[in-house]
Parts: sequence; structure tokens; C-alpha cells
Amino acid sequence: MSPRRNGERPVVPEAEFGSYYGRPVLNPPTWRTTDIAGYLFLGGLAGASSLLGAGAHATRLDRLARVAKLGAAGAAGLSLVALVHDLGRPARFLNMLRVCKPTSPMSVGSWLLAGYVPLAGAAAASDLTGKLPRIGAAATAGAAALGPAVASYTGVLISDTAVPAWHTGYREMPYLFAGSAATAAGGLGLLGAPAGQAGPARVLATAGVAGELAALELMRHRAGTVAECYRDGPAGRCLRAATGLSVAGVAGAHLGRGRRFAHALSGLALLGASCLTRIGLFRAGVASAEDPKYTVLPQRERLATQRSQAQGRPAAASGG
Repeated sequence: MSPRRNGERPVVPEAEFGSYYGRPVLNPPTWRTTDIAGYLFLGGLAGASSLLGAGAHATRLDRLARVAKLGAAGAAGLSLVALVHDLGRPARFLNMLRVCKPTSPMSVGSWLLAGYVPLAGAAAASDLTGKLPRIGAAATAGAAALGPAVASYTGVLISDTAVPAWHTGYREMPYLFAGSAATAAGGLGLLGAPAGQAGPARVLATAGVAGELAALELMRHRAGTVAECYRDGPAGRCLRAATGLSVAGVAGAHLGRGRRFAHALSGLALLGASCLTRIGLFRAGVASAEDPKYTVLPQRERLATQRSQAQGRPAAASGG
């Protein structure tokens, strides 16, 4: 064992990251990857598609509006199914509606879904059947008003936990989810709308990819040691694939402007990118909860920073 800088030798071995009986410091999330990652992706797709649908409706881009409204209604319904499936039975979701607690992201999110899903469904049904156009227009506006919250509240939901990779990114996570939602909605519009009406979808996808990549990079930069969870293992592979598909999708949408086949390929790439982003974020959270290092090291870093600020000098880098 090598001596320390001051010449003293340690009398105990260097601490290892572990816990009693080899169990993790935190209980990892028990949510099913398919259910919750799907819920995160579909909810974002629904919320952003409602915004796109309302804009297309207002500018009389009827085909784009129909694609966005149907996509919003379908994704919202499927996201609710995924959530209820993870909860185990529908009664558990209904129980969450017994109270409204503004300080609880889960409570607020449950009420958002309860109000949003019927509005998105009514907007799609009216557009598809051509009946009750005024009610359909009102439902379209209502779904668009709730859309941004539906698209981003899940970012607040997962960062309001003790899971290190999620909690560390609480500043950027809602913006990352909003950008990923815009990417997905833009991809859906490119996939389903005629080339002549795909302009707003292309703009939305471009803005979504830019916002998503910026928020992800900023989150990694601020996460310190926990950023390893976003770069390594299955989560890192998912996020790298998502970045590649995002860039390729936006490039294809602009280079293939006016070409229906190019738009369809770009739309599929963007939808896949958004889905992989949610899976990657979910897996990063699970990995960070399973390894005690990502709970212990950030605590040490925060304590070192607090002590150095109290003493008026820069914090020393914490070691393992």
C-alpha cells in the first residue's frame, strides 16, 4: 500500500462501495421497462402531437392535422394502458384521482391524463367522422393547451425520486422530455402527412432534436460521476443510437424535402430515436440505483463542496 502525500500510511484499507449483505443502497425501480419506457415515450408523442395537430388545424393543413390528432389520441390511449398495466389493475389509477396534490408529480400527472385523454379522443373522432366540428375544434384546442404539460411532466416525475441518474438531472429532464416529444411528433407528421403539408412537422422535429441533444449534453455535464450511467452499458448504447437516428432523421427530412419516401424514412428514424431516448434514460436510472457508487460519490462531492464553500476555498476532487 503506497504512502499518502503527507508521509502517513493508512491503517485501514480503502473503502469499497457496498452495503449490508451485498444489497444496493437504494432499491432499484420495480417498474417494467416495456410498460414505463413505453408510457414515457407515448405520453410525449401524444402531448406534442396535439400541439402539431392544433397548429395544422388552424392553418388548414387538413391531412397533417388528421395524422397528428389520430396519433395523439392513439398514443394517449396506449400510454394510459401501459400505466394501468404496470400498476396492476385499473382501480389503482382511479384511486390516484381521489385527491389532487399539487406537490406530487404523480398526482398532477394522473389528473392531466384524466383530462387530456378524452379531449384528444374527441378531437380525433370529430376530425375522422366530420361530425360536431365545433366540439372537435374546442377539443383540439383543449388538448393542445394540456399538450406541453403532458409531454414534459414525466420528466419531473422520474427526477422527483432518489434514483441518482434521474434526480441529478432534475433541471434538464423536463426540457429533455419536451424535446424528445417534439422529435417524435415531428417524425409522426413526416411519416403520415403528404410531402406538401410536412413543413410544420419538419420544423418541429428539427427544434425537438436540437433541444433534446442540448439538454442531454448539459445534463451529462452537470451529472458528474453519475454521467457514466448515460455513457456506459445498455443505456449508453441506446442513447448513442438515438442521437444517430435523430441527426439522420432531421438531415433526411431537409435533404429529401418534397419526397414522400424520404419523409417516411426520416419520420421512422425520428420516432425510433425518441423511443430509444426514453429506454436509455430508464435503463440509466436502473443502473445508477443498482450501483452504490452513484449514491455515495455524489454525496461526498456535495459535502466537499459545502465544506469548501464554508471555508472559502475551492473544493478538492473527491476520490473513490
